[in-house]
Amino acid sequence: MNSVHIPTEVHFDFLGMTIPIHWDYHAILMVAVWFVLVPTCIIVIRFGKPKPTLTGLHRQVAVKHIEWWWFSVHKYGLMFSVGLALAGAIVAVTVSQGFSGSMHSLFGLTTVALGCLQIMGGWLRGKHGGKNYFSAKSDDPKTWFGDHYNMTTRRRIFEAYHKTAGYFVYFFAAGAVASGVMQYPMPGLAMFVVAMVIIAFLTSIVLEYNGYRYDGYRAAHGYTMDAPFNKEREFL
Repeated sequence: MNSVHIPTEVHFDFLGMTIPIHWDYHAILMVAVWFVLVPTCIIVIRFGKPKPTLTGLHRQVAVKHIEWWWFSVHKYGLMFSVGLALAGAIVAVTVSQGFSGSMHSLFGLTTVALGCLQIMGGWLRGKHGGKNYFSAKSDDPKTWFGDHYNMTTRRRIFEAYHKTAGYFVYFFAAGAVASGVMQYPMPGLAMFVVAMVIIAFLTSIVLEYNGYRYDGYRAAHGYTMDAPFNKEREFL
């Protein structure tokens, strides 16, 4: 790790100037993204879903409808977070004048790439649908269809990938931070990361203990057995 050259300035010919590089800003940005913003978005959707009712949520999935706040925070919060991380990675590669090949660059770029795939995968999750959804007509079952409501193969693949890949994103994010502080020591930031991990861990335990982790399908579509995925999981 000590053999890795860390540039302290970068020269731009088209600007005719040399600009100092502040790697501490890069480190703070990435830690804020992966250990503050992203965990918040994950905890919110895991424990922020409303308690399931008989018929679920009726209004359109949209930022303007407060009952979907947990989904909006997760979706747009992650888009914002990954956008910041992508910008930070691009700047780092640019000022380093290419890919350094260090462990930190490998972990860091893999983290950002997986984060981008999470966002792209979200665009493929399909239609919401539902018997009681705003666009449904009670006398026309055709209008009830939705990838989420009917749990289509497309939706199952999305959920299987999206939920599982998140764990791997954090494996590489932790590797990026660990290798980063070995290259560019910032003890205070390292302690902050440890503190945030502990806070997220304890917060999740408390919310889990108090029963706030509601089933997403039942929160959205209600708990009656006429909902396709509820019927499929009748004995679960």
